[in-house]
Amino acid sequence: MAKKRFFEKHQRWFKRLLEILPGLISWNMILFPFWGAFICPLWVCYYVLAFDIYWVYQSAFLGITSLMAHYRIEASKMMDWMGEVKMFPDWKKVGHIIIITTYKEPIHILERTLEAIAKQDFPLKQITVVLAMEVKEDKKQREEKARVLKKEFGHKFGHFLITVHQLKSGEIVGKASNENYAGREAKKYLVDKLGYDINYLTITSCDADHTYHPKHFSYLAFKFLDDPKRYLKFWQPAVMFYNNFWRLPALTRVTNTFGTIWNIALTIRTDRLINCQNYSASLKLIDEIGYWDPDTIPEDYRIFFKAFFAKNGQVEVEPITLPLWADAAESASTWQTFKNQYEQYKRWAWGVSDDPYIVVRYLSSKNASFINKTLRVFHVIRDHLLWPVNWFIITLGINIPTILNPQFAKTVMGYTLPRFSSIILTFSLLFLGVIIWVNAKQCPKRPKYVSRFRALLIPLEFILMPISGFFFNALPGIDAHTRLMLGKYLEYRVTEKV
Repeated sequence: MAKKRFFEKHQRWFKRLLEILPGLISWNMILFPFWGAFICPLWVCYYVLAFDIYWVYQSAFLGITSLMAHYRIEASKMMDWMGEVKMFPDWKKVGHIIIITTYKEPIHILERTLEAIAKQDFPLKQITVVLAMEVKEDKKQREEKARVLKKEFGHKFGHFLITVHQLKSGEIVGKASNENYAGREAKKYLVDKLGYDINYLTITSCDADHTYHPKHFSYLAFKFLDDPKRYLKFWQPAVMFYNNFWRLPALTRVTNTFGTIWNIALTIRTDRLINCQNYSASLKLIDEIGYWDPDTIPEDYRIFFKAFFAKNGQVEVEPITLPLWADAAESASTWQTFKNQYEQYKRWAWGVSDDPYIVVRYLSSKNASFINKTLRVFHVIRDHLLWPVNWFIITLGINIPTILNPQFAKTVMGYTLPRFSSIILTFSLLFLGVIIWVNAKQCPKRPKYVSRFRALLIPLEFILMPISGFFFNALPGIDAHTRLMLGKYLEYRVTEKV
């Protein structure tokens, strides 16, 4: 209680300090090899070698877990989840609420998402779709989209709700504030007005460009009914950026491939899995914790940790080992595609802005298991801090001491360091082959407009990793960290859909 009062009293300066730290730490980690090459070159060598070993570990983790996840996904595709659901006597009470947040998305994108929901093998009459729109979208276009979509899909589901969110004082433009409003409206309609049992309702956060596997919601229903701790769970599918895979420029296709494989691999590591982009939970849990915070941009990690600490560290994320297909950033021109990809990764890297909230809740929480909450918070903060750092140290770090300090290059350590580092990093290439294989198995089949020869060249695109890693990972990462450090807060920007 004393700690909580302390944080409340000094909330402003403590939050600002925690906002400054990520950028300060990441910049110092990036710059250390440069100034350290003159002052303590030997320590720079140990620093770089430690990163190399860590990178091999991460490569092994990614390769092995993505391979395991691939086989689990393939097994789940063949499973009769609806048959399993019908083994529960109360399965007909289960209802799924799907909130599709949208702002200026083309109607064909929304139609694709709704068509995927309409193809579910779970009874559609037990599904409620909430088309969550924004009042700031052009009224005529918004109403026309709503009219067309409701006419085309309204009769297919148990309920088809349309909400129009208007920004209120204290709210921030973005998915979180829209979902907050849509979720509350859905609860008012289904539970308060129609009398649905909140104990049997799930709620799903869905982007406008997401398409589901036909067994997704029967699998979700099984997970929900089969789990005695269902009100302390989030459920997360493997998000794959494959909807427009074959249309992407090679430079961004490489970036999105690694993003996809990372999402696939995390479904194996439930100790590190946190819901993101598309996820589900019981409406009971979301209602009890007060829905999404409308004053934040990165809503997915925030809702997890909000629930995690509200429920004393008992909340976990369970994987749904089925693919969830999403659009990678794209535009009408290659250059604009690059810009959209950069902005999207900068927005994702802005998840670092959640760290102050997470740290404060961690320090003020006394009922959660110390080990559990520490590991959860450690993994998130480590990933956020290293996001912009990894590329600089792995790609440039090994050469900096010898280039900037020629005298050190003549020493035994200076001479052997580049060779020793190359041997270590070569091991990571072994796992790259596994990643390429998993990608080939999971990505959509080659469309007719892509030649066989062009498709055969896809594995060779991975030589672009150093370039794509810099422009679409390291640079947007350090951009987000620096903005947060300087108090230049990011505004929500919807990724363009084509």
